[in-house]
Amino acid sequence: MVPTAPYGSWPSPIDAALAAAHEGRADDVAVVGDEVWWTEPRSAEGGRRTLVRRGPDGTARQVLPEPWNVRSRVMEYGGRPWDGVDRGADGPLVVFAHFTDQRLYAFEPDGTAAPRPLTPLSAVGEGLRWVDPRIDLDRGEVWCVLEEFTGAAPTDVRRVVVAVPLDGSAAENRSSVRELSDGRHHFVTGPRLSPDGSLAAWIGWDHPRMPWDGTELIVAEVGEDGDLRRTRTVAGGPEESVAQADWAADGRLLFASDRSGWWNLYRADPADPADGPAVALCPRDEEFAGPLWQAGRRWFQPLDSGLIAVVHGAGATTLGILDPESGEVVDAAGPWTQWSSTLAAHGSRVVGVAVSPRTSAELVELDTATGRARVIGCAHTDAVDPAYYPEPLVRTYTGPGGREIHAHVYPPHSPDHTAPAGELPPYVVWAHGGPTGCVSLALDLETAYFTSRGIGVVKVDYGGSTGYGRAYRNRLREQWGIVDVEDCAAVARALAENGTADPRRLAIRGGSAGGWTTAASLAGTDVYACGTILYPVLDLAGWLDVTHDFESRYLDSLIGPYAEVPDRYRDRSPAQHTDRITAPFLLLQGLDDAICPPVQCEQFLEKLTGRGIPHAYLTFEGEGHGFRRADTVIRALEAELSLYAQVFAIDRNDIPLLELTK
Repeated sequence: MVPTAPYGSWPSPIDAALAAAHEGRADDVAVVGDEVWWTEPRSAEGGRRTLVRRGPDGTARQVLPEPWNVRSRVMEYGGRPWDGVDRGADGPLVVFAHFTDQRLYAFEPDGTAAPRPLTPLSAVGEGLRWVDPRIDLDRGEVWCVLEEFTGAAPTDVRRVVVAVPLDGSAAENRSSVRELSDGRHHFVTGPRLSPDGSLAAWIGWDHPRMPWDGTELIVAEVGEDGDLRRTRTVAGGPEESVAQADWAADGRLLFASDRSGWWNLYRADPADPADGPAVALCPRDEEFAGPLWQAGRRWFQPLDSGLIAVVHGAGATTLGILDPESGEVVDAAGPWTQWSSTLAAHGSRVVGVAVSPRTSAELVELDTATGRARVIGCAHTDAVDPAYYPEPLVRTYTGPGGREIHAHVYPPHSPDHTAPAGELPPYVVWAHGGPTGCVSLALDLETAYFTSRGIGVVKVDYGGSTGYGRAYRNRLREQWGIVDVEDCAAVARALAENGTADPRRLAIRGGSAGGWTTAASLAGTDVYACGTILYPVLDLAGWLDVTHDFESRYLDSLIGPYAEVPDRYRDRSPAQHTDRITAPFLLLQGLDDAICPPVQCEQFLEKLTGRGIPHAYLTFEGEGHGFRRADTVIRALEAELSLYAQVFAIDRNDIPLLELTK
């Protein structure tokens, strides 16, 4: 007989420490010689990322010990931070960005010498940063993106495509870094060289556009001296987002563009204008790419055979092999429901990172010759009985005006407890960040932390989310704080009306842009009994003054140009309407956050002084935008559970009590 206990009070073997240990996933996959390499998180080591290599015998080992942290800060969200090449008998050579000082380092992992710096430090602003490197042994250079601060303000910054000498001559001399692009675009990705080295392609864009609004695909000729000449735009524009570009083995240009309303794959021959316009290789109402938050993302990977490995889908994604001549795609078999935007290839083999509702992120290799896919690294192991994992339900709800809202519902579930007859469970609405983001159909132990205790979770892909085409994404244009709030509330109400959730025990939580949606929901609706707000935007006009360069004009599209609609910035901001907030809340903030600085939270709380609203404010030293340290994740999860226990009248004595002040 399964014991009966109220929702939210169930014991669970999935504690906060276990959830924290499974934070993050492998990324930045590449093939070096006959080895697969990738970056991997270490939450127990201050949240750093290390570099891992897998030898031909299948053994994986760490390449860089503490304190090395392979992570770039370009555009604050970073991007591909390393590259490696095989030098035969001399062994591999690796170049990587070290998070602490943001310098590029060269390292010979089979040798005995420590990593040596390739780039200098700078005392100006936030210094010099580097991302999306590509090693060119013939020229003795690393081609990459340089982000250079020119003043103290977050927006005093320029970005250019550069060549860094491998001999270390630029380690103390900025003038030894060779600039390749002309600086006409404020944002650029790293260049991709054609197979014969005669052409280079990269992506550029400018404020106020974000890269999912409109970018340009740029091609230049590479001279014998390595300089770029006759630069021209071959695709893209103000309302066309090119998210990735690369070269096929035959020298033709491949790129992912949303010109049709979906990010589809195209092929062109920029070396021969007579070849005609770009050709859609597989026109579908699916995404073959995604939002370019980080330089160096790879949703497709050309193969030597002429085939193309593609990550594609609507909502959930899969790995497929596209025949560009027939337009046919053959998908890899397996349990995986979401593939990351990182692919690498070696011969007929493709390697990527994938997850499923029952497995955490794994390194998966697909042999295109046989069609067989297998896990070759980061293999999932069940730290607890998988019977405690939640089972997602993919649902579509109806919002205002009859619009569709996509969501994943995770009902409360435990193999050894059930709720009393007639009791409805509490539910927490999760608003993702971005807001140009989406939720993954994946095992997440933070989700299981709540569902295994009897608290349901619903993750909402509100209007503005990616994965469903440009029209769905554009719903949030000038509607941030309205469409996202309405869609989350519509899903919460639907769960209550259909008898899935207790309408008196609904909560909302989110981080970054999701923190904004959470705060705006508490100020603008009466749906939720409480909320958890993580590293949020709270005051729009104030955020413009303190945030980083990449998103400093994001609000032009999400709200409207400030000079034209200043009242809209005030009217939408939760910090300007604290008098409307009546529900208890938890506020969580990293003190090193350059994207949503702590001042947003501090000013918000000042305006709540004397209102008598129960709340808690927890800050974390050493944490930026998003929590990476195990001790931080543990504290945050336990505090969030304590908030729900107090507000929903759940009896729990196995977590620290969160003190709510008024």
